[in-house]
Amino acid sequence: MSDQHEHWQRTYSAHPGMYGEQPSEAAVYAAEVFRETGAVDVLELGAGHGRDAIYLARQGFRVTASDFSAIGLAQLRERADAAGLGDGIRTVEHDVRQPIPLPYRSVDAVYAHMLLCMNLSTQEIRDLVGEIRRVLKPGGAFVYTVRTTEDAHYGTGKALGDDIYEHGGFAVHFFSPELVDILATGWELRERHSFEEGELPRRLWRVTQTLPRH
Repeated sequence: MSDQHEHWQRTYSAHPGMYGEQPSEAAVYAAEVFRETGAVDVLELGAGHGRDAIYLARQGFRVTASDFSAIGLAQLRERADAAGLGDGIRTVEHDVRQPIPLPYRSVDAVYAHMLLCMNLSTQEIRDLVGEIRRVLKPGGAFVYTVRTTEDAHYGTGKALGDDIYEHGGFAVHFFSPELVDILATGWELRERHSFEEGELPRRLWRVTQTLPRH
């Protein structure tokens, strides 16, 4: 088990439902994009305890929610069952440094809120986006959010290399505009939207890109 895996297991154990019940603004936006593209089956990477997965299921999508924290996923399943959404959400324990355990072209849309900016190397992020491309159907949308190199924490704390910095046991890979462009190679980059969140405030991008239909 990696240090970051242990960190998240401890965090979810100590703070169940730590992100609250309300969906993120990114999930509300993603649902609109996915509806527009006619999506039915949605994969969420880094679902945590499920506030966004539950929102997407309430919007009528069939959700596969993946995370590497078994504790977070157990909290998600409990909340989904309590909300009567158990049939609409499937949970998968998965480390994104490994191949996504889904078949080729098996989902209509992919969503990842603050997952790509975890403690992943640039190569691991590129490999993950390659896996997303593999499981996504032509014309499908991928919406993700990440912290940027304009963030106040960028360049501070413990430097781990590759634009990764650690604060309080939590490692973040800060995204440059160039990295966003690299990850969009071969896709249609529909939007790179800047927004702020939290007290610092954290500076983030919400990125929307779609696969060509042909």
